[in-house]
Amino acid sequence: MKMNQDERRFDFHGLGAALKRAREEKGWTQAYVAELVDRDSRTIMNIENKGQYPSFDLFVKLITMFDVSVDQFIHADGGARSSSCRKHIDVLLNSMNEKELVVIEATAEGIKKARETEVPE
Repeated sequence: MKMNQDERRFDFHGLGAALKRAREEKGWTQAYVAELVDRDSRTIMNIENKGQYPSFDLFVKLITMFDVSVDQFIHADGGARSSSCRKHIDVLLNSMNEKELVVIEATAEGIKKARETEVPE
């Protein structure tokens, strides 16, 4: 008897970008991280930049090493109901640093304010 399997594929790009940001915040190189987890630096590069799936063991090592929460990537609000555009924006936001997020926040607030003050035709 075969158990029901979830056919959804996990998009690892957002998590890869979060791992990259955490690594850079520590000032570590991909080569250094690769040495710590006993892998090739190309493996780390592919995870960060191409969304390559790591082995489960490597996945656990990396998220633990960098204290990255996977909840936002696995249990994203809306799940399959979210549009592809919203999912892409979420991935982009997750790859930004604090200064970049401040700019995005101000832009969104400006759009909201402009919408509220629009004069109907």
